[in-house]
Amino acid sequence: MGILDIEVWGKDSKKHEERLGTCKVDIAALPLKQANCLELPLDSCLGALLMLITLTPCTGVSVSDLCMCPLADPSERKQIAQRYSLQNSLKDMKDIGILQVKVLKAVDLLAADFSGKSDPFCLLELGNDRLQTHTIYKTLNPEWNQVFTFPVKDVHDVLEVTVFDEDGDKPPDFLGKVSIPLLSIRDGQTNCYVLKNKDLEQAFKGVIYLEMNLIYNPVKASIRTFMPREKRFVEDSRKLSKKILSRDVDRVKRITMAIWNTVQFLKSCFEWESTWRSALAFVVFLVTVWNFELYMVPLALLLLLVCHFLRPTKGKASGIPDSQDSTDVDDEEDEDDKESEKKGLIERIYMVQDIVSTVQNILEEVASFGERIKNTFNWTVPFLSFLACLILAIATIMMYFIPFRYIILIWGINKFTKKLRNPYAIDSNELLDFLSRVPSDVQKVQYAELRPCGGQSPLRKKRSAL
Repeated sequence: MGILDIEVWGKDSKKHEERLGTCKVDIAALPLKQANCLELPLDSCLGALLMLITLTPCTGVSVSDLCMCPLADPSERKQIAQRYSLQNSLKDMKDIGILQVKVLKAVDLLAADFSGKSDPFCLLELGNDRLQTHTIYKTLNPEWNQVFTFPVKDVHDVLEVTVFDEDGDKPPDFLGKVSIPLLSIRDGQTNCYVLKNKDLEQAFKGVIYLEMNLIYNPVKASIRTFMPREKRFVEDSRKLSKKILSRDVDRVKRITMAIWNTVQFLKSCFEWESTWRSALAFVVFLVTVWNFELYMVPLALLLLLVCHFLRPTKGKASGIPDSQDSTDVDDEEDEDDKESEKKGLIERIYMVQDIVSTVQNILEEVASFGERIKNTFNWTVPFLSFLACLILAIATIMMYFIPFRYIILIWGINKFTKKLRNPYAIDSNELLDFLSRVPSDVQKVQYAELRPCGGQSPLRKKRSAL
């Protein structure tokens, strides 16, 4: 271990970046597995950086060839399975499981070079862990035959596999991408995945062959579901897009219409538009209110989940854009007398762009929140819906036997003493943390596995149709 160099950067509304200062941390001087709160003064500027650093040995990450596959050895596989068995559910709560990915080959990739060939390599990302294959030069059908092992920190993470073309000192060219939720992995099977575009909404050119194995502890995975998700260190900034904005408006409109239709249905019952329906609603209202107990609320939600399990609703996301049209404004500098006026105009344009981008993000959050609630009841992810059933059943039993004031008292004591018990605890909401694991309708499309077309790539089919 050596010196950790840290740079602090700032970005203004014009997307201009400026380095504010630097500092260094001697990693060797810090103790392992202990939270270290450091206040580091920044060089070349005023101010300091307050950091919380914890050194944890990294285990489970490895790259090997097919002949050295970790899970291929029966004794080692048995040892790993024993480590994540139910009897070890309360040991090392952060070690949830292990993922092994065999990157076998890709077929019929896009030609990125003038010679009609590509120099492809594959990048694998799981959370903040990133590994990549070696580059195979001058081919459209590379065979990597490498094995990658990742530690699983959250069983609801998504494995992203991106194929790039190496282009010397220039940034690599994009050749295709696929996202695979860990809970959708079919252990030990060689699967052919159709590569998609950068937005994961359309088929690209070529396919990739992967074989994956996932071993995890279900108890640890369930507990981790109600904790905050790990934030990505590197995230692509979302661009302003008319099509995405229109799509998010439509998504919010569908949720609003569903609520409006429910309100209109209740109003029609009050106005006796249908005699039998209003009479039945009136009887149900009297019986429910007369016999109502608080434990019936989670019980009703539990029955709703069971009803949707017996009669699953297959909802598909619509209005997925073909591509994103980004709005970029160039800042032109003039040295004449009108320079200040043009700068003022550009500032206003950037301000309007930021406001519209904020509205777009808010619409995205609102639409995703409603869709995640719907997809929980639709059993889109059976693991999460089953976990919701278990929690609702426990809540029903607790509310039936324990007075509600005691439950509120326990909840309040826990909230008030959380910071006292753990000063570095992250504020979280268990319900929102749970819903953050449920995919929205847009994510369902992005994670959907496309079937390869025999003998012809999707891109060629699209071009031939044109």
